[in-house]
Amino acid sequence: MLRWTGAGRIARTALTAGTTRTATRTAWTTPRTWTAWTAGRLRTRATAAALTAGVALSLAAACSSESHETGTVRMATALGKGEGSLSLVTLPGQMENGGSDPRVDWVTPFEERTGCKVGWRVVRTPQEARDLMHNKDRRYDGVAAPPEIAGQLVADGDVAPVNPDLVDGYRRLEPKLRGLLRSKDGTKSYAVPFTWGFNLIMYDTQQVQAPTGWGALFDPAQVRRYAGKVVMRDSPLTIADAALYLRSHQRSLKIRDPYSLTPKQLDAAVRLLKRQRPYVAQYWSQTSDAVGLFAGGRPNLQGQVTNAVLGAAWPYQVDVLTRAGRPVQGVGPSDGVSGWMTAWMVGARAAHPNCAYQWLQWTASPDVQQQVAEWNGVAPANPQACSGDRLKAAFCNAYHVGDREFIDRVLFAHTPAKACAKGGGDGGDAVCTDYTEWARRWDEVLAAKA
Repeated sequence: MLRWTGAGRIARTALTAGTTRTATRTAWTTPRTWTAWTAGRLRTRATAAALTAGVALSLAAACSSESHETGTVRMATALGKGEGSLSLVTLPGQMENGGSDPRVDWVTPFEERTGCKVGWRVVRTPQEARDLMHNKDRRYDGVAAPPEIAGQLVADGDVAPVNPDLVDGYRRLEPKLRGLLRSKDGTKSYAVPFTWGFNLIMYDTQQVQAPTGWGALFDPAQVRRYAGKVVMRDSPLTIADAALYLRSHQRSLKIRDPYSLTPKQLDAAVRLLKRQRPYVAQYWSQTSDAVGLFAGGRPNLQGQVTNAVLGAAWPYQVDVLTRAGRPVQGVGPSDGVSGWMTAWMVGARAAHPNCAYQWLQWTASPDVQQQVAEWNGVAPANPQACSGDRLKAAFCNAYHVGDREFIDRVLFAHTPAKACAKGGGDGGDAVCTDYTEWARRWDEVLAAKA
C-alpha cells in the first residue's frame, strides 16, 4: 500500500479535489519544491542513530589537522574533531528534522551523534543559493546545489574541491554522477552526489496517441492538437529539452550539447518555445501542480476547466497518477532523455569544514538516501538505498536506480556557461550563452502571448 507523507499529501489532495492553478507561472509557495513519493517504509530514528555512530567512529580515526583555510579554495587532506556547528544552504526538501513529519528526520540523529548543530537557510530559487554562496561576507559550510548553479559555483571559486577519501561510501555512489562535477583535467571533484532524476513525456492514454520523441511537445503540428491541455516544467533548463528536439530535427543548427548553446542555437530554442506557448495550460514548479491538472483541474477565472492530457513530467507524477488509477503513462523521448543531479558542495569559506565532511558522509549513506528519495520522489545517488528492506523494488525500477545502461544514456544538465562546454557549441570557435541569459530568455517565453 502506498503511504503518503508530508508533501505527498499535497498531491493526494490534488487528486481528490482536482485543485490546480490557471495558466500562469507558479511560485514556490509551500515549504517544498519536490513532493513526496512515499512507497516503502521509512527508516526509524534508531537505525539512523546507529548509522551516525558509524560516521562518528570512522571520522574519529582521521587526523586531527585540517588543511582547509578559510577564504581559499583548497581541498581538505585530513579531518579532526567537529566544530559543533554546521551552516547550510538548500532548496526546499533537502533538510528534514521531523518538523514536516515526525517519521522523516535525517537531521536530528546526525546532530545527536556528531555534536554538529545544524542550521540551514532555505531559498526559493537556485539563483538565491548562488548569491548566498558568492557573498564574501557569508561563511556557509555547504550547499545542496542543483545543476542551474553548480558549475558557476565552481567557476567563481565559491566552493572547495571535495576529497573523496574523507567521505566513506563515496565510491559506492553512482559512477556517472560522481563524474559530473569534476575539474577539466579530471583530477578534482567538487561535489558529493545527493539525488537525481530524469524527464519524461507523460500522456493520457485514452486521449493521446503514444508519443515517441520531443516532437509531441515541441512540433507545432503535433502539440496544437492538445491546445490548453499541455503542461511544462517552469525552469530555464526546459530550453535544453527544446534544443534536444532541434538537434534531431534542425541539424543545420549543429547542436551538440543541449546545455551549451551558442546565441544562434539559443534563439532557435526560444523561438520554438514561444511557438509552443499558446498551447500550454500551465508551467509547473511543484510536482503536485501537474498531478492536479492531469487528475481533473478546476475552473479558471473564465470558468473553463483545464484537464491536462500531455506534458513534461518526472517519474514521480507518473507513479502517483497510475497508482490512483489514472490512465497515464510516461515515455523517455527517443531523441534524448534529459536529467539532473543535486549534489552537496563544500563552501570555499566554510567555518566548520569537519562538520561539513561529516554531513557529506551522512547524506551519502544508504539509509539517509532512502529517506530523502521517498520524501522527495527522486532517485538516490547511492544504489544501496535499494538493497535489503529499504526502498521498494517498484520505486527503484521506475527510477532506473543502478541501471547503468540507462543512466549512461541520460544527458545530465550542467550549468550553461559562456565558455562552450567540451563537445558543445556548433563545433566552431563560437561563444556560448550562460545561465543568466537562459533565465532572461525563459522569462520571455513565459511572457509570450498565450
